[in-house]
Amino acid sequence: MIIFGTKGYLYQLAILTLVCGQCGNPSAHTLRKRVTKFTLFFVPLFPFSTKYLTQCTFCGAEQQVSKEQAEHLQTQAVSGRGGSGGQAQGQPQQQPYQRP
Repeated sequence: MIIFGTKGYLYQLAILTLVCGQCGNPSAHTLRKRVTKFTLFFVPLFPFSTKYLTQCTFCGAEQQVSKEQAEHLQTQAVSGRGGSGGQAQGQPQQQPYQRP
């Protein structure tokens, strides 16, 4: 009898300030790495799926990003720590719409 399956791991890589594509609010987004590993007898052996996601903390919308985009956002978060309190500017900030 052989027992095999999968197990998912979720890693938080950074917290960024971005303009959400769903709700349009400039808010904090978490950059996450989701790894699915093959298991044999409940022991994780090797990853077979890796996805990078950003999630808006305002509306909860998730957006999948490529590995290159995730690495770029992560380097922005690391280099931005000195002046912006550990958060990086991913997209230009927009002012909320106000009626005239």
